[in-house]
Amino acid sequence: MKIFTAENIRKADAYTIQNEPISSIQLMERAASACVEWISTNCKQHTKFIIFCGNGNNGGDGFAIARMLYLKGFDVDVFINKDKSYFSDDALINYKWLRDISGIALKDFGEIEKYNFEKAIIVDAIFGTGLSRSLEGNYKDLVENLNLKNNPKISIDVPTGMFTDQLNEKKDVIFKTDYTLTFQFWKKAFLHPETGKFAGKVFVLDIKLNQEFIDNTESDDFVIDDELILKIFKPREDFTHKGIYGKSIIVGGSYGKIGAAVLAIKSALKTGSGLTFVLAPKCGYEILQTSSPEAMFIEGGEKNINQIDEVENAVYGIGPGLGTEEKTEKELLKFLRNHDSPVILDADALNIISKNEDHLKSIPKNSVITPHPKEFERLFGNTENSFGRLDLAKTIAKQLGIFIVLKDHHTQIIIPDGKVFYNITGNSGLAKGGSGDILTGIITSLLAQNYSSQEAAILGVWLHGKAADFAAEKNSKESMQPTNVIDEIGNVFLDLNKKATTLL
Repeated sequence: MKIFTAENIRKADAYTIQNEPISSIQLMERAASACVEWISTNCKQHTKFIIFCGNGNNGGDGFAIARMLYLKGFDVDVFINKDKSYFSDDALINYKWLRDISGIALKDFGEIEKYNFEKAIIVDAIFGTGLSRSLEGNYKDLVENLNLKNNPKISIDVPTGMFTDQLNEKKDVIFKTDYTLTFQFWKKAFLHPETGKFAGKVFVLDIKLNQEFIDNTESDDFVIDDELILKIFKPREDFTHKGIYGKSIIVGGSYGKIGAAVLAIKSALKTGSGLTFVLAPKCGYEILQTSSPEAMFIEGGEKNINQIDEVENAVYGIGPGLGTEEKTEKELLKFLRNHDSPVILDADALNIISKNEDHLKSIPKNSVITPHPKEFERLFGNTENSFGRLDLAKTIAKQLGIFIVLKDHHTQIIIPDGKVFYNITGNSGLAKGGSGDILTGIITSLLAQNYSSQEAAILGVWLHGKAADFAAEKNSKESMQPTNVIDEIGNVFLDLNKKATTLL
């Protein structure tokens, strides 16, 4: 799914109105109806709604939502800024329709101090994608007041106070919602930690904007959705053998850190690697052979790796539990300088490379690196915020010709041509040691199975997150372990195969 800027969203609205054809007020009705359908389906235990409406089109959506909810039998009150008499054309139409309904009370923002909020859902329809400056005055005061309420909260399209395409200043006031019902597209601000935390759980509602316009409008930013994954995924064919599905070699482990290699090798096996090896120090032999008998062992040293053998036609995933000993560092850099094929680099492999800027030149073209924010900072320098980090990652990916998997709540896959793919699977249960080792094993296995570097990174990150979502459902985010994530990889593939079969 493409991510559109606020400007392109306005153009999509205008193109739809002109070419469907449909009037702007009818398009607003369509958007409001989609919200009401979601609310009436998901909020059945609530009967009272308090809707705060601005004077622009977001407020117009709110007026229409209030009218439709009232006609469905819900108790609805609407708050507006009575000091501002100007409305956008479509908001004014919906305001007049609402004003004629005697059962809906129209109140001023200033009346909230005396209002009874008990057992009500607060709906924010004050400012949407058109916001161009930080909240101030009574709007700022209102949002600060509403943020103190413990009521369930829903925002329409964009939480009030949030910019769509850029980060807010730290001092800015933003409506902190539980759910955002956004129209047609994810907004970039939802996907970054500084602002995404205000959006709650995001639901993208299809309001049938013109598909021709969407298809023909360029974007460098995408959300990984099921449609993209099903285009990438290659169901396993019947008349095949293990040689078809490649050789994966996990290079990792050191004394006290063999578990990281175990997690990586188990996830590589679960992801379908044909032949799977682990290159680790001798001290991990019994552990690795016992925990993963399906994988073959290559000895790379005593307590730390000091030798990395070149195996023909193999894909290497390097880093889990590797350590940064001097001999390990020397051997890794020598291997990378002499290796032409793409590799997966994570954890201590990245920490070794970060010791010297010249080491970056040793990374083979089309390799995939998977840093978390601190590892990225050690590699490439500090940035002011996640938008700056992403911009720097785009520059580095192009310069080095590599794919960067920038791990975060919504992990970003940055490809050399400047495109960015945001992942929306996964959850905070992955915030545990070992989760990154699993991702290394998954991507290594996919690359060995002849997925391209781009495909392996996108599918691998999505698969990792989806397995984590399954694990959280069974174990909770608090109690789920990395091993639970590995256990769920097979269930994700079962689900993928069912969907792929349905499309045939």
